[in-house]
Amino acid sequence: MGDSRVLLGRLYRAALEGADPEAAVRRALARPDVARALAGARTVGLFAAGKAAAAMARGARSVGGARRLVILPRGHARLGLPTRDVALASHPEPDSSSARAARRARRFFRGFGEGDVILCLVSGGTSSLLALPRPGLTLAAKRRAVRALANRGASILALNRLRTSLSAVKGGRLGRETRARLVTLVLSDVPGDRAAAVGSGPTIRGRRGDVVRVVASNRAGLDAAARAARAAGVRVVRWPKRLAGEARRAGERLGRAASALPRGTVLLAGGETTVTLSGTRGRGGRSLELALGAAMALEPRAGVTVLAAGSDGLDGSSGAAGAYADGRTVGRARRLRRDAREALARHDTRALFAALDDLFVTGPTGGNVGDWVFLAREPLRGRPV
Repeated sequence: MGDSRVLLGRLYRAALEGADPEAAVRRALARPDVARALAGARTVGLFAAGKAAAAMARGARSVGGARRLVILPRGHARLGLPTRDVALASHPEPDSSSARAARRARRFFRGFGEGDVILCLVSGGTSSLLALPRPGLTLAAKRRAVRALANRGASILALNRLRTSLSAVKGGRLGRETRARLVTLVLSDVPGDRAAAVGSGPTIRGRRGDVVRVVASNRAGLDAAARAARAAGVRVVRWPKRLAGEARRAGERLGRAASALPRGTVLLAGGETTVTLSGTRGRGGRSLELALGAAMALEPRAGVTVLAAGSDGLDGSSGAAGAYADGRTVGRARRLRRDAREALARHDTRALFAALDDLFVTGPTGGNVGDWVFLAREPLRGRPV
């Protein structure tokens, strides 16, 4: 199991590199269509928002002389960005700082005109960081509506549709504050990698001459993890569908599928599940609930190890990126007087995995393309990892 955990941890790091925001922006700026859109501008502005905004802005350091505004979640590293260029706002739920950031963004966009270009770097988390309700609606009312839908286990696409309908800046409305050309580079955390769905698409307004490109995604991370596994001599199987739906149930499906895997194989999956909150709420997250669901499906079989983790390094309220699990997880927890079903019912999975020393802790990664699950069926006969 030790070798499996080492391999799965390395696959996670390979996936992070494959979806690295800074490198993805640098590559995109070298593309002829993007370079042409920026060339000859009277003035270039740089706007970045989301959990990956700091890293994406670093990737655009070659855009010289740009006036900049970078919207980051409170507590995220600024990566050397000047304080004057940064606004901090609230995530995962908006507060008054999110409204202030949205107003500052509108003033920033209004400062550019025809002949100018604004390079817009958008990643997941932007919906919460830029939250200015439409006229006649309070922020508290908007939060209640979005929270009620999220608690019912709604998908990120459904949540962003609601956010857009209630917002003064989402759905391209921020972009309509300026006559400048917009070049939007997107780090995707949504199904289908639809650029307009990431962060509720504040700068995607559908105007002729604008450029919109998705520069990295969950799939790019899985591709990199697959290359790393094959380089280690390990057979790779890709889960045929994007992960979605209730986290615990997705984990159970993956755990049951493990029995059909050839020995010495890793299964790679990615996407974003949901958690339907009910009753008492403890500390945890969707990756932890997925890992525990997989462990329950695997019990008591040995020989399969799972790592479920979020690409941003922060799974819900757990303080961890995710967790390791296997067919002995539930039994080990029982011996410590911890019940897996009760932990799931209370959405209090962090305490269980912490007691087992099975939390996977990375800290904020600076990226955000959804979640990954890596499952290994031993024995792994590849080269040492």
